[in-house]
Amino acid sequence: MPTRGVVYVHSTPLAVCPHVEWAISRVLTAPVNLHWTAQPVDPGARRAECSWTGRAGTGAELAAALRQWPMIRFEITEEPSAGVDGERFMYVPGRGLFRAAMGAAGDIQLGEDRLRALMAAARAPEALAHALDKALGTAWDAELEPYRHAGDGAPVTLLTRVG
Repeated sequence: MPTRGVVYVHSTPLAVCPHVEWAISRVLTAPVNLHWTAQPVDPGARRAECSWTGRAGTGAELAAALRQWPMIRFEITEEPSAGVDGERFMYVPGRGLFRAAMGAAGDIQLGEDRLRALMAAARAPEALAHALDKALGTAWDAELEPYRHAGDGAPVTLLTRVG
């Protein structure tokens, strides 16, 4: 059952733009030509986004391909599909890759067992709050938020995975 998602390259050096396109192209097995625009938050950097369609698990493959360049900031979403949870991936240089289950509304989902484990391990309310922030990717969201706003109104490329 096909699914869809979005790749947001929030910032990348100009020289890396072709490599990003090649990486996405390899995963989707289709040519990719993104529309790159300036990233005002990071002078000299570029940003692009593309919607994609493919089989479940494509989001994880895209994240694995893009994290090969540790200087880029990106975010990938994969919508839920029949029998498969959606996912969100966020990558920030120096912080690494964050991965979480995502609901139909785009919210990060924490399962019952994970919540129970966090509550059992927390020794104080502050520790629980910290553990929940970590599980929700709050630090990644905070670092990416200025880059997201800088991309409002930017053009989007539509891609479909072949095969």
